Amino acid sequence: MTDKSQAKKQRSSKMSAVSSDSDNLADNRLAIELVQINKHFGAVHANKNIDLPIKSGTVHGIVGENGAGKTTLMSILYGFYTADSGQIKVDGKQVKIKDSSHALKLGIGMVHQHFMLVENFSVLENIILGVEDNFLLKTSISKARKELKRLASEYELEVDPDMLIEDLSVGQQQRVEILKALYRGAEILILDEPTGVLTPTEADHLFRVLNTLKDQGKTIVLITHKLREIMAITDEVSVMRRGAMVKTLQTKNTNPSELAELMVGRSVLLHVEKGKANPKEIKLEVKDLEVEDDIGVIRVKGVSFNVRAGEIVGIAGVSGNGQSELLEAISGMRKQNSGQLLINGKEIKISGDDGAKKLRQVKLAHVPEDRQEQGLVVSFEQWENAILGYQDDDKYGKGAFLSVRACKEEARRQIKDFDVRPPNERLKVANFSGGNQQKIVLAREISRDPEIFIVGQPTRGVDIGAIEAIHNNIIAMRDAGKAILLVSVELDEIRSLSDRILVMFDGHIVGEADPAIVTEGELGLLMAGVSGKQPKVATATLKEKAGVSGKQPKVATATLKEKAGVPGTEAKRETAARKKSKAKTSKGVVK
Repeated sequence: MTDKSQAKKQRSSKMSAVSSDSDNLADNRLAIELVQINKHFGAVHANKNIDLPIKSGTVHGIVGENGAGKTTLMSILYGFYTADSGQIKVDGKQVKIKDSSHALKLGIGMVHQHFMLVENFSVLENIILGVEDNFLLKTSISKARKELKRLASEYELEVDPDMLIEDLSVGQQQRVEILKALYRGAEILILDEPTGVLTPTEADHLFRVLNTLKDQGKTIVLITHKLREIMAITDEVSVMRRGAMVKTLQTKNTNPSELAELMVGRSVLLHVEKGKANPKEIKLEVKDLEVEDDIGVIRVKGVSFNVRAGEIVGIAGVSGNGQSELLEAISGMRKQNSGQLLINGKEIKISGDDGAKKLRQVKLAHVPEDRQEQGLVVSFEQWENAILGYQDDDKYGKGAFLSVRACKEEARRQIKDFDVRPPNERLKVANFSGGNQQKIVLAREISRDPEIFIVGQPTRGVDIGAIEAIHNNIIAMRDAGKAILLVSVELDEIRSLSDRILVMFDGHIVGEADPAIVTEGELGLLMAGVSGKQPKVATATLKEKAGVSGKQPKVATATLKEKAGVPGTEAKRETAARKKSKAKTSKGVVK
């Protein structure tokens, strides 16, 4: 047996002796201890004298605002960065972690917020990348295939080993990252914002996996901003603010309100406060839209809806049911096969590569779902991203010449208004945290004062304080008479922000609901494609859509739904008629 295998076996043996109940740990042995860790990036003091003990065999949460220093601290532990000062202890022994390879030898693995996978490689090829036995890959692949099968079965991490990464869902890609760490012998697993890009179903599966890992003695460090997840899965939680460690608590002895206040330094509203919407004229209308994806599969199938000034229309649905392609088509980023897009009653023809520019010219702004791929150029500085898409505006210069001074002044204003951290317009966007990258995109688009605002996943990877600010901005835009189309996989966000909810399944709008009265269960059934009882829609909403005034005689709810175009109503009427006809025929036969 090699020294590496023996060390791995010893670590596994030690970990398996740890009880899965953190309150009854045999010796409260520490898997990790960070002592007085400091890290600077130029003038920015990212980590300030951090002390952090993490018990073996537990799930330890780390929360804090975007830019609080959470990812920096864990990157030091994983060997991505070197601390300016301080100590790191692993299993009680002081170590100096040189790089990520050294961290893996010590049993520390990390799953990053933005995955570190080679997209045109298969799952197996990514698993063995960097740990091949020799230049004859056949042996490594054969060994990895067997080990992968065992790990997948043991930890519920099933994934096709021969599929290319680019063909996997985001949730499946995350499984590959976890499998990579386990294949390399990780006993301590760090996950950075692991549910930021997952659907609720995928997040639930991840938590089952983490509980299984914990039960087998692994130590999990969970970096997240979602307090509900912290309360549900962690044993202890540490709160960071502006680079410093504020407090470490047992999860059972705290609550979301206390954690939010510790994170932000003030009381935070954990729910959205908004008045009643006052919808006016139709600003955006989509008629019979059909859109295909990159490989020619029809993803949006005859979709029609409208958005009025002064309202927020939310689109709910499990990721992959056409929402992304719908947003991209409406914002001019993707070709439409057929259908119409009308702005203020006028059809907008989108063709060629300037579709998005045409829509910006008619005051439509768009925050894409994937900020790094579609909303930013991460190798550019913040001030360059602050004007991206609007660089031809006269305020930034004339002709082919940019006024760098004007651009930087605008960037500094956006940084101040949206609390982007660190407040440095010369910093490359790649060096901002994920949440601050999101703020940069939102600041740029909201600052243009659009009439129509299309936003995908507005708070993905964003902390609790920033979520409150973003939600308030969106509500303020609605109250100022803007038409807002919102897509989010966060059902709570859809229900709390929307004035109307549309549900997408398999490329179709399968239902419309009033968020004030619809239940989560009803929405969940529609999102899963389960037909049956339609979600609740307020009678006043139905009358408005059906064109029925309050002074007219009472109209049956079913008739209102049919006039209002609520999906499924006509089919239900036809089904009822067939049943009635069949009953009459049956009676005739009996007679």
